Amino acid sequence: MNRTKRLFIAALFGAIISLTKVLLPFPMDKMFIVVQAVLLAISALFIKKIGATYVGAVDGALTAIWRPALGPFTFAFAFLYGVLVDAFFFLFKVHPNTDNVNRIKIVTAMTLSTAIIGFLSYYITVVLLELLPMEPGLAAPIIVMGSISGAIAGYAAAYLWNKHLKNVLL
Repeated sequence: MNRTKRLFIAALFGAIISLTKVLLPFPMDKMFIVVQAVLLAISALFIKKIGATYVGAVDGALTAIWRPALGPFTFAFAFLYGVLVDAFFFLFKVHPNTDNVNRIKIVTAMTLSTAIIGFLSYYITVVLLELLPMEPGLAAPIIVMGSISGAIAGYAAAYLWNKHLKNVLL
């Protein structure tokens, strides 16, 4: 895939993710990140090596502009989420050039990356730096729903790839 197509996919997916974050109020944007997770997984399959990282960087930059109060953290966590997705795809050997991608590997990769980024973002901003108020009643649902959303997104991304996207020529 040439550079222009990679940049187009990263910009498009990053913009879509950013819009979903900006339009949903806190904490709903943290609990239901399935759109972000699906697009990160598909970008990792389309762009290969660091596709999710590209998309995470675009998403982080755009969302930081809309929410400047926590802009550096917004960018860092979006970028790190992309890095985690790419890292777990590499560790679990998810290769889009085979007939079908392994659904279990993608679900596992997305669940782990989503759970890790959910925990890290909560711990760093609420516990470590005390930038946001600690509400124990919100912490568990955010992490649990985030992990469930990651698993659903992994399943959806694998299904979309295997049924509809693997033969798309870019």
